[in-house]
Amino acid sequence: MTNLEIVKSTYEGKTSEENGKNLAQYSAENISWTEAKGFPYAGTYIGLEDITQNVFSRLGSEWIDYKFTPEDYVASDDKVVAYGTYTGIYKITGKSFSARVAHVWKLKDSKIISFEQFVDSQTVNEAMK
Repeated sequence: MTNLEIVKSTYEGKTSEENGKNLAQYSAENISWTEAKGFPYAGTYIGLEDITQNVFSRLGSEWIDYKFTPEDYVASDDKVVAYGTYTGIYKITGKSFSARVAHVWKLKDSKIISFEQFVDSQTVNEAMK
């Protein structure tokens, strides 16, 4: 698979479980995952277990229908950028949001070595108030 196909497989599976399995399959052991400063889950997490605990588990338990809808991708050598929109409803407040986002993925030898999120977090934080 190309780097672009690997990244697409983490978004475009039939289910979120399939996307998660693809992410696990293609992640390097010490994958570095950075959630943007100002985002509710901001920080850098190392390894899939740390990422799952601090990002995916929280998204799954705190939000209804939280998702990233890719608009397009830009690929060059070992980097792939996916951009699009986050949407969801925060369970505690019942408020929905929509935010523009870009994800920068870096790969080496067909393994994802890093992910960095760029997002308009204001609408996310407002939904949580």
